[in-house]
Parts: sequence; structure tokens; C-alpha cells
Amino acid sequence: MTKQLPTLFRDKMIDLLGVEEFEQFLASYDEARLFGIRVNTAKISKEEFLAKSPFTLTKVPWAADGYYYEEGERPGKHPYYHAGLYYIQEPSAMAPVELLAAEPGERVLDLCAAPGGKSTQIAAKLQGEGVLVVNDIHSDRVRALVKNLELSGVRNAVVLNEKPERMLTVFQGYFDKILIDAPCSGEGMFRKEEDMMQQWERHSVQEFAHMQRELLGQAAEMLAPGGRIVYSTCTFSPEENEAQIAEFLDRHADFHVVPVDQFGAGHPDWLRAPWCEEGAYSPRALAEVAGTARLWPHRLKGEGHYVAVLQRVGASAGAVSAEELKERVASAGDADVGVKKRGGREALRGKGRVEAAPHAVSLEPLLAFAGELLRSEPFAAARLVCYGEHAYASPAGLPELHGLKVVRPGWYIGSLHRGRFEPSHALAMGLRMREAKRALSLASSDERALRYLKGETLEVAESEIIRDLEVTKAAKGYCLVCIEEHPIGWGKWHDGMLKNEYPPGWRWN
Repeated sequence: MTKQLPTLFRDKMIDLLGVEEFEQFLASYDEARLFGIRVNTAKISKEEFLAKSPFTLTKVPWAADGYYYEEGERPGKHPYYHAGLYYIQEPSAMAPVELLAAEPGERVLDLCAAPGGKSTQIAAKLQGEGVLVVNDIHSDRVRALVKNLELSGVRNAVVLNEKPERMLTVFQGYFDKILIDAPCSGEGMFRKEEDMMQQWERHSVQEFAHMQRELLGQAAEMLAPGGRIVYSTCTFSPEENEAQIAEFLDRHADFHVVPVDQFGAGHPDWLRAPWCEEGAYSPRALAEVAGTARLWPHRLKGEGHYVAVLQRVGASAGAVSAEELKERVASAGDADVGVKKRGGREALRGKGRVEAAPHAVSLEPLLAFAGELLRSEPFAAARLVCYGEHAYASPAGLPELHGLKVVRPGWYIGSLHRGRFEPSHALAMGLRMREAKRALSLASSDERALRYLKGETLEVAESEIIRDLEVTKAAKGYCLVCIEEHPIGWGKWHDGMLKNEYPPGWRWN
């Protein structure tokens, strides 16, 4: 492995680290790879997961919900993975969101979000409260982003596929927290992914530095006073790390670095020729850059990363004023849930708002489904919107998104077609078993759990269908299928058979 490192990269790291530390750094490339999972606390507590985990786990020191697992174990092949109970994530990659410190109720942006590992980590911090906007400019990567959000059961996320500069007019000063996991030269991933070395040789550091500079400036415009930006890369290059932060500080006097002390320090001394322009940065910027953090593979159990925490001065944005909401939030008509309901269709009354785009189909079938199968909690405080045949629960307090490329304007509920409502897989994954009036809970060891994930029809006795007999006496119809009370999809039960509604593209091959 070490012999394959690009010569220019080796020479640069020797210059930056010095010969002695470079030898320690180089030796890390011959060490075994490290593997991590992060417990999805939006679905299960750490204590509950650890009590049932089939894996050998060791705590990741810097991640509240992160654990190393042993090489040879296959967490991606366990039913718990398909229930969204954890996310497989490189341990160092868990650090930026921990430093972002998102809290329930905040408005958070993940600016370069695909494939979604950090987005799902932020979502777990928000616990379903507030607004999470996730964006990626690459349309081919957004599909994986959407799937990971659905798998994790995220309810309050909006997915965009947009250029950041086009987001400025909509989100000017809107967010409390912004994560920029910036596109970079990827030097920190050489040990994990050897093909990154070939990409490094094809793309210049300066090319990435230009993109990073723009992203930082655009994020600053979308951040509210008192807000926080976390900037991260998986590269060692000072041009993409310390130089970006120093330049940003000199352009934005209302920001300062929040020092990070649990990792290696940033290196203002590396902002010199031939890597950076000497004397280009103010004494303040150089001093603050020392408070940024470097994660080194020869100093900790993880790959190479860089992280900077940038705090904007001013009072925290806090709650949105009534005047601001009036300007920002899309009009939803004259009254909450203005659709008349008949016979038990009260599940959504007064819970958020319902509206339909022009020429959209009626929402009546959705309301009927909710009244039959769901309790009221899932859509509380959301704004139900319908685009064509597709219905979403859009987070409250979201600005108008006109003019932006919106992939998902909220939690995808399902489709309405010819007077019928078909619930989405995203709805199933975002529910809790207690929120469904009919459910089936299988043990992970039950062979039917694997058969369900393969798309097979199951034999299920009526007595196994969990339901509140005072509310829902019938077992027939849609049923929320769970593994140990954690949803994995829909089924339709009738006369001892459960028709499988698990999406073909998700099935266990």
C-alpha cells in the first residue's frame, strides 16, 4: 500500500510533518482498516440497542452514538440494518456533526449532503423537531441521499438538488446550524479507498479550494446571527483546510473559531510557500486557525479529517417571529385542515395544515387511510401538501421553495391515484409501531423476517396482528410490519396471508 502513494503526496507530507512523524504517518497505511456504526437514536436508544446488538462493539470516543465493530462482521446483512437502527459510518466522519451540536427545534442545513451519513446523524440529533434541509448538487447522488433518509425514518427533512448560490434568496439568514462537508482532494481516504489516489492525481487541489471558498461564503449568507458553521474535509492539504478558514475569517469579521481540543490542532505554520501565499492572512486569522482540528490516522482510530467550528456573533435566531413566518411560510388556506371528514376520519383534524397544488387530486383518500390505520401523532405540526399525485408532510416554518430543484419537500407520505391512496415506504419507515392501529412485530430470529425482506408473501395468523380492538377490530388491510417493534415496511393481511409491500429496489438479494 505505502509504495502506491503518489510521489507528490509523499513529498508534501514529509515537508509538512517532518521526517520522523511522516514515518509514523506512513506506518498507519499498513494497519488494519477500522469500521464503525452509529446507533440511530431517532429510532432506538443506545442502551436498548446495545442490549440486543449481535456485534462486538467498542465506543468511538468522540461520537456520542458511535461504535467500532470487528472486521468480518457484516452489519449491512442484519435485519436491524433494514429497520434503520444504525448507520454504517467511518468513525472519523462522525466528528463534524458532533461539533455542529444541533439541537431539537433548530433549522439545520447539510449543504453537501450525499450520500447522507451526516444528514441522518443530524436528524437523530434533532429528534424529529425543527427543519433539516439537505442539499447536493449532483443529481446522480441524490437518490442514495433520499434512500438513507428514508431508511433512518427521518420525518422533518427537505431534499434539494440545487446550486448553493440559488438557495440564497430563499434561505437568507435562515439557518441556526450549517454543515459543509466540502468536496475535497480526499487525501484522508487513501487508506480506505485506494482509487482515491487516482482521482487525486486527476484533480488539482486548487480546483477544490475554489469550490470550498465559494461554499463557505454562501453558507455565511444563509446563517442566522448567533449561528454555527462546521466546515470539514477528508484531506490533509492546508490549501483546503487552514487556508480556507483563515481567508474566511479575514472576509467575515463577525465570525470566530470555536476551539476544538480533543484532536490534533490546526497548523497556521503551514500557511506558507510553496503551499500557500505567505503573509496573506491577518494575525487574528492565523491565531484562530490553531483552534481548528486535524484527525490523524496515526494518532487515533480513524481516517484523516479536518474540522473547523465557526461561530457567528449576535443573538441566537431562536423562534421565528410571526411577521417572518407570514412572509416565509407558504399560504395554506384560510383554516387548518379544511377538508370535511366523515366517519372516523379525525386523525388529522387540527394537526398542521392540508393544501393541494393547483389541479392536484383530492386528499380525501389519504385522510381516510389515516383515520383507519394511523393515530394522530405522525403529522402533528406538519403541513400536508400534495404535488400532483404525491403527498408530503412538509416541516412547519419552511420558506417557499419556488424556483429551487426540490426532490422532496418533506416526509413522503404516499400517492393518490384514481380515488385511492397508497402509503409510501418512507411513511412506514418514519412511523413508530405505537402510531399504527394495525401492526405485525417479528423477531429478528424469525425466518419470516428475512423472507419479508426478500419480498415473499408470509403466513400470519390473525392473532399475530397487533391492534387496539376498541378502535380497530378488523385485521384485514394494510399492516405495519416491524422487526421487534421497529418498522420495516407495509404488508396487506387477509385470511392468514400477508401480501408483501416491500419495495423491489430495497429487497434482500
